[in-house]
Amino acid sequence: MQPNGIYIYAIVHNFYSSEMFRLLEKYGVYAIPFQNISAIVSNRENAHIDFADREALGHLLVHHQKTIEGLVSVGFNMLNPMQLGTIAKSKHEVLRILASGYNLIINTLNKIEHLTEIDLAVTWADLPDILQEIVNHPEISALKKSMLSNSNGISQDDQVKIGMLIQEKLKEKNTKVELDIREAMSSVSQDIKMHEVMDDQMICNSAFLINRNNKEKFEAIIYQLDEKYNDKLNFKMVGSLPCYSFYTMEVKEVSLEEVALAKKELGLGRETSDSEIKRAYQDKVKEFHPDVIPGNNNHDTFNRIKKAYHTLIEYSEATNQAMSEQVDMLVKENETENMIVVKIKE
Repeated sequence: MQPNGIYIYAIVHNFYSSEMFRLLEKYGVYAIPFQNISAIVSNRENAHIDFADREALGHLLVHHQKTIEGLVSVGFNMLNPMQLGTIAKSKHEVLRILASGYNLIINTLNKIEHLTEIDLAVTWADLPDILQEIVNHPEISALKKSMLSNSNGISQDDQVKIGMLIQEKLKEKNTKVELDIREAMSSVSQDIKMHEVMDDQMICNSAFLINRNNKEKFEAIIYQLDEKYNDKLNFKMVGSLPCYSFYTMEVKEVSLEEVALAKKELGLGRETSDSEIKRAYQDKVKEFHPDVIPGNNNHDTFNRIKKAYHTLIEYSEATNQAMSEQVDMLVKENETENMIVVKIKE
């Protein structure tokens, strides 16, 4: 069956040996090169994941990460992961993606040459024991005593108040521990990203960007924290990993029709610069922003202006990323094609 699309897992430098690129077959993937970089891809019969159910997305996520981590295990250390579900319609579109984001990709690959990610989840070893400590907090004890002195006893509303106060004190305790962990890790980490916690037992769910040579120091700090908290915390460390949380690339299409409408909305001509886009946007904000002119009913107009501004900024990013003549030629091979923006996922 003819594949409907090309799935992009990651982007790597081309300076790796031909033997290493042959190892890609082991993972059912291959490389599409462009200048000094290559997209690591596979053909997919089903290129549409927008309507995939949760189970299918879960399988895809596992496959996506296993493939990328397999690439790292065979030596592709300088690797830019692509956002889950990045699929191009053809080899030409893959090349346009590489061309459109060429400078950003090269700069990012150079940045992560010696970097890796470690994910760290920290939970309470015994949450009921921690909650009992909180229940015995003087503030909560005083509140309960005050409520019990009421002739009607503790009402349902009182119980809700106590529950909310317990939740607040737990959050404060979690925040204090989280800040302590972040402070302890600051000496070996270049950056940190906080992810959503799953439940009350989880204190923090973090990703740390570190130099690969600092992994042993990172682990040593975890042991020190474990001793400091007398085994009250559980630490789950995953890594070394590709820099998923910090340098995952995403691809967006910018419609040329939308660009034309956005320019019209901001009163701009065919050729525009970043400074002209910002100036036109600021002028429109002064005219239509609800906070600037209290009582106006121009919310829809202001939202259109804001959308137009972001569309033009993305369009500007797309055109500015292609610098060399060869890249520029490929990006503009078909003037009717939408522009492609490659950016680091926020």
